[in-house]
Amino acid sequence: MASAVVRVAGRRLSQQSASAPVLLRQMFEPKSCTYTYLLGDRESREAVLIDPVLETAHRDAQLIKELGLRLLYAVNTHCHADHITGSGVLRSLLPGCQSVISRLSGAQADLHIGEGDFIRFGRFSSGCAKTLYHSVHQKIFTLPGNCLIYPAHDYHGLTVSTVEEERTLNPRLTLSCEEFIKVMDNLNLPKPQQIDIAVPANMRCGVQTPPS
Repeated sequence: MASAVVRVAGRRLSQQSASAPVLLRQMFEPKSCTYTYLLGDRESREAVLIDPVLETAHRDAQLIKELGLRLLYAVNTHCHADHITGSGVLRSLLPGCQSVISRLSGAQADLHIGEGDFIRFGRFSSGCAKTLYHSVHQKIFTLPGNCLIYPAHDYHGLTVSTVEEERTLNPRLTLSCEEFIKVMDNLNLPKPQQIDIAVPANMRCGVQTPPS
C-alpha cells in the first residue's frame, strides 16, 4: 500500500490547505499506538482507509460520513499482530466498502493484491526485513526529499517526517542492508499484547470467532 500512497503524498500532500485535492486525516488508537489514515479525493468524494482498528471503526465511519466521503477500500498493510483490524466492521457500517490485503498474507479479504498491483492508492509490502529495506531504499527514498512521511505506528509522539529526514537520520535505514537485517532479526521485542486474538481475527478480515 505504501508505494502509491507515498506517490500521492509526494505530489499533493505538501499542500496543507482545505483546497488541496487530496484530503488527509490521521487518527490514533492508543492501545496499540496505531495510526489509521483516511485519504479522500475532494472531487469524486471517494476514499480509502489504511490500517483501521476495530475499537475505532465506528469513529472512523462517522468521520467518513461527516466528511461526505464514500469509502471504497479498507486496506490492511499486513496481517497485524497488535490489534484487530476494523475492516470487517467497516464493511457493515459503510456498504460498498471492500477489505484489501496482500495475497501473500493468507488472510481473507474482498480483494487480494500483490507487488505491482494497484488499487486507487496502492501496493502492499511484505514482512521480510530484506524486502522492506530494498522497498524503502529503491522506492520511498527515490522520492523528493521534502515528501512527507506519515507513520503507521509511533511510540514517541512524532506524527510526520520527510524522505530526507528518514534517508539521513533514521538510525536503522542508514545502515547497510546486511546490518539492517541483523538488527531486525535481533530486536527481541516483547510479544504483542493482542497477538493471540489479533492474528487469527485478522486472517478472517477482523471477524472474531465467538467463544464456544
